[in-house]
Amino acid sequence: MRNPFTRVYRFFRYNNDKWLSLQCWYYSAVYRFKILHMNTEKLKDNWGERGVESPATDTEEHYTYAWKVSYNVSQVCGKTSWESKCLVRAWTAQTLLAKKGIHSTLYLGCGYDQDKKMVAHSWLRCGEKYITGGNGEGYAMVDKFSK
Repeated sequence: MRNPFTRVYRFFRYNNDKWLSLQCWYYSAVYRFKILHMNTEKLKDNWGERGVESPATDTEEHYTYAWKVSYNVSQVCGKTSWESKCLVRAWTAQTLLAKKGIHSTLYLGCGYDQDKKMVAHSWLRCGEKYITGGNGEGYAMVDKFSK
C-alpha cells in the first residue's frame, strides 16, 4: 500500500479532473448510505421519471463529458472503502450528468450468475453510449428511469 501522502500528492499532481473526482467520491458515499438506510420506494423518487427513456442520440460534447464521468466514476468507486457496485456507480454518474443538463437513463435488471442464482444489475445510458455497468447484456430489464 502506498503512503497516504504519496496518494494525495499523485491525486493533485496528475489528476486533471480533480473536482469531478471529488464529486464522484462524495456522491458515491452519500448514495451508498442511502441505499443501506432508505426505503426502496423513496430511493426510486431520486432516479428520475419512471418508465421513460432519454433521447437515443446526443451531441459529441455531451459524449465527451459522459466519457469523463464514466472514467472518473470507475476510478473513484474502485478505490472507495465502502462497497460501490453498479447501482452506486450508475446513480453517481446519472447525477453528475444531470448537473450538466445531460439526459441519461438508469436501467435496473435481473439475471442469473454462473451458479444459477438470481442477481440484480444496473447500468446507465447516455444517448447511444453506455456510461456504467456495460450494456445490460444478459439481464432482463425490470425498470428504467430517465433524468
